[in-house]
This record gives sequence, structure tokens and C-alpha cells, in this order.
Amino acid sequence: MDWNAAIEKHREALMRIVAALVAMVGLADAAQSLVLRGCGDTGGTLPRHLRRCVLRLLRPAESAARRLVIALARGLPAPPRRPRKAIPPQARKTKIVPAFLRNGVGTGIVLAPGVSPPGAPTAAARAARPLAFPLLDPLRRWSGRRRPAATSVPRICVPGYSARFPVEVRRPPSPDDPVDATRLTRRLTALARVLDDLPGQARRFARWKARRDHTLAAGRIHRVAPLRGGRPPGGRLSRYEPDAQRRRNIRDVDEILAHAHALAHYALRPDTS
Repeated sequence: MDWNAAIEKHREALMRIVAALVAMVGLADAAQSLVLRGCGDTGGTLPRHLRRCVLRLLRPAESAARRLVIALARGLPAPPRRPRKAIPPQARKTKIVPAFLRNGVGTGIVLAPGVSPPGAPTAAARAARPLAFPLLDPLRRWSGRRRPAATSVPRICVPGYSARFPVEVRRPPSPDDPVDATRLTRRLTALARVLDDLPGQARRFARWKARRDHTLAAGRIHRVAPLRGGRPPGGRLSRYEPDAQRRRNIRDVDEILAHAHALAHYALRPDTS
């Protein structure tokens, strides 16, 4: 099998899907934004239903691009490790523990969503930094029962001194509610950059494998497999079956992901020759 031809075929198909997603989001003209250079950090809002529609296609596209990188990294030699520079104790930075925590553990000070603590980087500074594309599948969450969503706010009052204020019941989310799209557009930018530079991402994956092997050889804990078991994230096909009849709910991106998933699994097999 010609690996380069198969990877290039699916890369071009994913580029067309990214162009369609760009047109859906409305960042720029799809014909001029195939690589999204510099146009993915514009922020803005999207209707909730449109954001969910884009995410349903973006997640499998990200998984397919990740597997194409793994397939292209097949046979790449491990890069040499760079020796670490010895830092004297007086030059080491002291780790500063923040007083404001999102989960309320420690100080008990909880910040509401959208509120940043003093000294935190602004939204413009965070958006200026490029979003690194994850080369590893996110692990499954085994948290069990979901936490119930709050429908109101607590009312704190002193009997005989302050009156109880009325609480406005939160309305359920509407499909037309404006939702922040900054993270979504940055993910589109990262995906397009990966598809524009697959060889560079393959070398990056080879460096990750070298770090994994070095960490495991030293007896430390490290993640072993880059892909998680079962169906790929965002996909609707568990494996690639070219002769199987296509179901009605299967999209083009699902077939691309299933084929890329098979290529990645074959590339991760140990060489027994």
C-alpha cells in the first residue's frame, strides 16, 4: 500500500471539510481560508445550534488529523534527546500558588465563569498564543454521576435585619443563544495548521514517543498508547469496512476517520520483521 498517497488523499478531504466549517462559522471566504493563517483568533459569538453543528464535524476531523499524523510518523527515527541544563538552586523560580481557584479547593474563593483573577492574562493575550494541537486522544472520564446543574442562586439574609430578595429562575438555554466562539475558532486554526504541516507534526509525535520510551525505561509513570480504545472520538464507525453498506447516519468525515484510524493502528504495531 502506498502510505503517502493514502495520507495525502485523506488530508485533502479533511481540508475541504475545514473549508466548509470556516464557511459555516463565517470567518472568511472558504476558498481563501484553507489554512486559516491568522484568521482563527477573531473571537466573536455564534448561535448555540450552529456551534454544536460545527463541533459535531470538528471533533471527528480532529481525530482523523491526529491519526494521519501517527500514520505519517511510521518508521521515523527517534530524535536525539537534548541534555538538560543544570539550574543552580538560587536561580530556580519559586512556584506561586494562586489565591483564586476555579474549583474552590484550598482558599474556598470561587470565581464565576468569565471573571479573571488579578494579574491573569487578558483574553487578547491568550488568543495571541497559538493553540497547540493535541496529538493524543483525550481519555475517557470515569467520574460516574453527573453533577446537577444549578437552577438558581443561594439567598443569604439575617432574620429581622435584612429582607429576602426574590430570585429570578434561570431560563433553559435556547438554540439561538449567543455563545462565545473564541475557543472554537482557535481549534479550527490549529487543525488547519496541522493539515498544512503534517511532516512537522509527525516529527513532533516521534519526539513524544522518544520521551515516552525514556520515561518508561526510567521506571516512571507515563501514558503508553496515544489512542484510546474503542470508537474514535467523534466518529460513528468503529472500524473501516470498505465493502459494508453505508448507513444513513454515516457522514463523509466518519469514513475518513475510520480509514485514518486503521492506518494509525497499523502504524503503531511493533515491527516484527
